[in-house]
Amino acid sequence: MPAYLRPLEGPAAEPELCLVSRNGNERQGFVLGRRPGEVYVHLVNTDKRLDEWVPEADVRLAATQAAEGSGVNGTEPGSSRKRKRGHDGLASDASTPRVGSSGTPMDEDLAAAPHITEEEYDIQHHKQITAKRNFDRVTFGKWQIKTWYFSPYPLTESETEETASPAASGSGRIPGVSRSTIRSHGRTSDLLAGGLQRGGGEKAMLWVCDRCFKYMAEGLSWEAHVKKCGIRHPPGRKVYQRGAHIIWEVDGAKEKLYCQNLSLFGKLFIDIKTLFFDCDNFLFYILTDADSQRDHVLGFFSKEKVSYDDYNLACIVVFPPYQKKGYGMLMIEFSYELSRRSGKVGTPERPLSDLGLRSYLTYWISTLVRFFRRLLSVLPPEMSRLTSAGALPDLSDAFMRSPSRELENGMRKRKKSTKGWDGEEPAGGTLHTAQMNDVSDPIFTTLRTLETFANPDGSATTQVVVRCTLADIARATNLRVEDAAFALSECGLLLRRGEEEVVVSREMVEVVAKERRVKRMCMSHAHVLL
Repeated sequence: MPAYLRPLEGPAAEPELCLVSRNGNERQGFVLGRRPGEVYVHLVNTDKRLDEWVPEADVRLAATQAAEGSGVNGTEPGSSRKRKRGHDGLASDASTPRVGSSGTPMDEDLAAAPHITEEEYDIQHHKQITAKRNFDRVTFGKWQIKTWYFSPYPLTESETEETASPAASGSGRIPGVSRSTIRSHGRTSDLLAGGLQRGGGEKAMLWVCDRCFKYMAEGLSWEAHVKKCGIRHPPGRKVYQRGAHIIWEVDGAKEKLYCQNLSLFGKLFIDIKTLFFDCDNFLFYILTDADSQRDHVLGFFSKEKVSYDDYNLACIVVFPPYQKKGYGMLMIEFSYELSRRSGKVGTPERPLSDLGLRSYLTYWISTLVRFFRRLLSVLPPEMSRLTSAGALPDLSDAFMRSPSRELENGMRKRKKSTKGWDGEEPAGGTLHTAQMNDVSDPIFTTLRTLETFANPDGSATTQVVVRCTLADIARATNLRVEDAAFALSECGLLLRRGEEEVVVSREMVEVVAKERRVKRMCMSHAHVLL
């Protein structure tokens, strides 16, 4: 029989719908918290990472406009009833939870219910706790970074004493929770509740060592630690190295404290994932960039050691100072390489954030475009001409004799240049095609045919024709069928001709490649150390 608990105490109220003045424009938002002179707002149709404290003078209630039925931000008059339904939907979502008169998020239905289950109790606590960031900024090495989301950093000893005092217990305490310190917590929600005490002022800054990820609440302690911290690289083994960029595999069961601290720091920039303090079942793959002194952590992804759904990635984050440089794509490609080497077809764990979905959609489309480019080419992209004497040219094994095949087998080396991830990039670096490990797939060996047509002038035209299923394409690219179908649909290549036939031409592929700006793979199979 499930355990039942009392609902959260305190009056329930609708979130305050307001108009926020930003750069001369007014946008709709919800008030999630207040402090002297400032209001914490969530803007409608934006991610939680954009929530922030704004001056109270820049916020005004939208009740009068709603009563008059006039639209906001282009909304037509008379749509107040429709907006009301949307408002309720947003209020029930984790990104815009209901708030009470004290600024603490509440749920109206649960507050009215006589009893709630333990699961509902924990969910409601999670909504309350994660509604606001518990740190405004974090000092990480030479960077001072604005945080995006709540992270359940445990209270320090000094903060524990403060939260235990009568003066502090009344302000940030969650209604219905009697335990509010680490020493007495019996539930995960009580541990996370400590974050509510860091609402403002000097408590809004966090200091984290960029070597071991140890966290501190005081700058002096951080400075003293950084001077003596001697860790030069993550405590694991190298699984990928290309120049100065290295991916390290760290076992969560062997390096528990390091992985816990790493997860806590990553949670500052990840919203939809749940953080477990038990990291034993996870492997962490940490991307670093080396200099003459040590390896600097750029980001990481984690995956379960045993995933019954064949997930190849649980969460991924590139730290804000290093974003938009291709590091996220490198880690995504490496996660799929791990699945390929284990003989599985992987996919990321759901749900995906908005940034995660955008990155994976880019990877899926780029993988398919590179695959189609090679599949629908008569000659490999590296060969511009094929000459034969005394007989018709044999194109059947042209791919096996291409220069890129020789490169991967170590038969031929190219001169290094100053371009690329590690100061080397093959000459003619405009080619963005699939790797040569796909030529043994049946889609190349049996389903791919060459049709040659005679021209009136005596010449001939050769075309590639491939008749295959979506499952064949997914298998050749090591993608899930659902992921491949979604990517093809999003880029416009899933155009039906007839009831069950889809036609993809090389011209269509090139249009997509230009629109999506498909680039060369970030990862090189030759540099994988597994």
